[in-house]
Amino acid sequence: MGHSIAEIACALGAEAAGDLSIVIAGAAEPAAAGPDDLALAMDPKYAAGLAQGRARAALMWQGADWQAQGLEAVIFAPRGRLAMAGLSAMIDPGPAIAPGIHPMTVIDPTARIGAGAAIGPFVTIGADVEIGPGARIASHVSIAAGSRIGAQALILEGVRIGARVVIGDRFIAQPGAVIGADGFSFVTPEKSGVEEIRQTLGQRAEIREQKWTRIHSLGTVTIGDDVEIGANACIDRGTVRATSIGSGTKLDNLVHIGHNVSVGQDCLLCGQVGIAGSSRIGDRVVLAGQVGVNDNIFVGDDVIAGGGSKIFTNAPKGRVLLGYPAVKMETHLEMQKALRRLPRMAAEMRSRKDGTELSQDGDKD
Repeated sequence: MGHSIAEIACALGAEAAGDLSIVIAGAAEPAAAGPDDLALAMDPKYAAGLAQGRARAALMWQGADWQAQGLEAVIFAPRGRLAMAGLSAMIDPGPAIAPGIHPMTVIDPTARIGAGAAIGPFVTIGADVEIGPGARIASHVSIAAGSRIGAQALILEGVRIGARVVIGDRFIAQPGAVIGADGFSFVTPEKSGVEEIRQTLGQRAEIREQKWTRIHSLGTVTIGDDVEIGANACIDRGTVRATSIGSGTKLDNLVHIGHNVSVGQDCLLCGQVGIAGSSRIGDRVVLAGQVGVNDNIFVGDDVIAGGGSKIFTNAPKGRVLLGYPAVKMETHLEMQKALRRLPRMAAEMRSRKDGTELSQDGDKD
């Protein structure tokens, strides 16, 4: 089944022109688009690909000369990626999970499953679990006792949800995500080397044997509405209080949220971000790939941290950070410029010392 140009434009709230009755079955890059595809040419730099493809219609930037491209219809997208979000939602068929409950699934008699649920094979749902209406749960998912999951959840293959986890509406979990595993929390009978180093910043009185004693995780995880969790991401339960993820927050693949962490609303945590235990992340924070956040610190609202940054101290709201350790982005750039000048400066110092001069490229004359 497809959608007409008129239907797509209406759904996107966008202007369209040409033959609005053309039916679109899919979307494609301009050079690869066929007659039933909507070519995605939201920027002038993609227009050249239209001549290589066979698209009859395209999603283009505002004011594009679509007729000169030989198209029969166009949808104008003032903000291309936003239009792409709406278009992809219309076209995506979603996972193939048959309605009802698969006979090879095990559900505890005390669990409550909402109306319209679709639950695949080899799913295990524990005692006193509540699943909201319209949930779709793919194969090999396990949901432990006492958990609550809101309406319209989409939980894909191999997701593990621990005991007493509370999740809001329209939750999405990609394959392999683990929510509610125990936190990584251990203690030694005497002060450990780690504790000593944290106090002295490098000095140790003596090195001695130490054995780790486990601190059990008594808390759980709470997740708001419209949260998405990426593949193989891990959210640890709290030691006593709950680890929490605010509504609208999105976690990429391989993100790790430590025990007792609080993440605010509408945050974006990209691949391989790690947040250590008991840190607090404000609202609308963006952490790019491989950003690390130290334990027991606060990252304020609207902070943006560039890829690979390591945040070791509190970050005030609105700050843009970069580097290891993370500093203001403009400070980091100045530091890098200075670092690149060091070889030249060292050569100049040597030349002055031995009385030689440097040529333009830095070599001795």
